[in-house]
Amino acid sequence: MDARYQQIARQLKAAITSGELKTGSRLPSSRTWAQENGISRTTVEQAYGELVAQGWLERRGQAGTFVSQTSPLAVAAAPVAQSGNEHEPKPFQMGLPALDLFPRALWARLTGRRLRTQSRFDLTLGDPAGEAILRQAIADYLRFSRSIECQPEQIFITSGYAQSMSLILQTLASPGDGMWVEDPGFPLISPAIDREGVQRLPVPVDQNGMDIDAAMHRWPQARFALLTPAHQSPLGVALSLPRRRQVLAWAARNSAWIIEDDYDSEFRYHGRPLPPLKSLDAPQRVIYTGTFSKSLFPALRTAWIAVPAAQVAAFRQRINSSQCSVPTLWQYALADFIQQGHFWRHLKKMRLHYAQRREWLEAALMQYGFNVVPQNGGIQLVVEIDGDDKSIVARAQQRGLAVQALSDWHITQPGRSGLLMSFTNLTSAEMARQWVAQLYAAKNKTP
Repeated sequence: MDARYQQIARQLKAAITSGELKTGSRLPSSRTWAQENGISRTTVEQAYGELVAQGWLERRGQAGTFVSQTSPLAVAAAPVAQSGNEHEPKPFQMGLPALDLFPRALWARLTGRRLRTQSRFDLTLGDPAGEAILRQAIADYLRFSRSIECQPEQIFITSGYAQSMSLILQTLASPGDGMWVEDPGFPLISPAIDREGVQRLPVPVDQNGMDIDAAMHRWPQARFALLTPAHQSPLGVALSLPRRRQVLAWAARNSAWIIEDDYDSEFRYHGRPLPPLKSLDAPQRVIYTGTFSKSLFPALRTAWIAVPAAQVAAFRQRINSSQCSVPTLWQYALADFIQQGHFWRHLKKMRLHYAQRREWLEAALMQYGFNVVPQNGGIQLVVEIDGDDKSIVARAQQRGLAVQALSDWHITQPGRSGLLMSFTNLTSAEMARQWVAQLYAAKNKTP
């Protein structure tokens, strides 16, 4: 006959398997369980201990005993468990930095100090272009980290990449103008371009980035070129130096504009990065855009553009009709974060962790036979797939995995199939193996 502790262990496993006890649920203390059921505390401790050894439960010191995030049930065919927080990142979710690495306590101190020391005049509406202290901090950072020479007056603060695009096109474009865009390319910026009446002109991307020869042959009269030259989104290739010079010469010759989206250039793990287009921009035809969403956190809702000096007045005239939507308090705190060196130290820490997390995911993917496309940087990976990537993604999403289909990023050309995924919020090699096991099951239609 089974010992009493084994009966308790079976009851708990049944409750976990049925979903009555959710992943992450806290169990009663052994003392409370023993008192309520009239049994020995030692018996309860034996049951808990056996399930901890089997991976069903986990101890968290004085916090208590919890249903394990890595229980056999979670690793089996069930969808990847979530904690219940609606804002928690989903496995492989793209576009997010490592939320666990952000120094929240430091940010709270900086914000609190600014809040305590603000005067009544800080309660008024700020500069529509953004607070001078933040624009100075960004200009200094670009000079130091990206070899881009610009003055604070050339920096304009926006609430995100879409607003930056709208401001650029409202200032410089006319309805019917054409814009070269990378194919495949970031799909979520398309509505902002379309709203301004600008025609998107897809240009294929190869191992050297956007094919500038093809673009000039097909649409020589385009007024804009939108590029992610440091780390093409989503393929991860860099625009070669000859093509950088080629597109700059085209812009100067045709009085066209290049919009350089430097969305994750801070994260490179192999080799030396090529200089940004803006640092090579002798003709002053490049508008340089960036955001803090992927380097700090998305809820900050703060981005910026650096415009040529000759265009400052036009941008200022355009933006004066509105107000900067980034709260003044956050602008001051962000300026302190940059000027006091915290931003640079945070990026350095993230690069180290991202290199490790990338290795974890690559190793797990290769263990399950996936073909990972080599990349030198960025915060996402591309996995090549034979066949219909959209159906695989649909099955993966049913399991709670936030992978994306590469084919959804193509505009006109069919292109190759693949899966896009991020590794930033992986926290262990075991977590990577669990996520990839679920992805493998979705790919092969296994239960």
